[in-house]
Amino acid sequence: MNRIVRFLCVGAVGFFADAAMLALLTSILGIEPLIARCLSIAFALVVTWLLNRTLTFGSSSRGMAIEGARYGGVGVATSLFNYAIYAALLLAAPATPPLVALVVASAAATLLSYLGYSRLVFDR
Repeated sequence: MNRIVRFLCVGAVGFFADAAMLALLTSILGIEPLIARCLSIAFALVVTWLLNRTLTFGSSSRGMAIEGARYGGVGVATSLFNYAIYAALLLAAPATPPLVALVVASAAATLLSYLGYSRLVFDR
């Protein structure tokens, strides 16, 4: 299986981790969707970093702490892009279910994420 397919599979796991945490925080704990999404993104970033370093790219030569910091930096940048789309959808169309906004925003951020992680975190 090539790297892009593995990345998409890890992204799917990250998406479901994000969606499950978002649903838990909004539906069960009653946290406002815009705040809940910040927490669910952080959770998904940790999940995808661990999976990408094991299944997609392999660990970098930089050591886990530096790699994690770089992954976090790229993750924050792409998550801000993702979050901006998510928030814009919810604010422009308040009847949009948060999980629908999550799907649209996540799809838009996928290419940006792959480029950042493959070039800035796990480059060889």
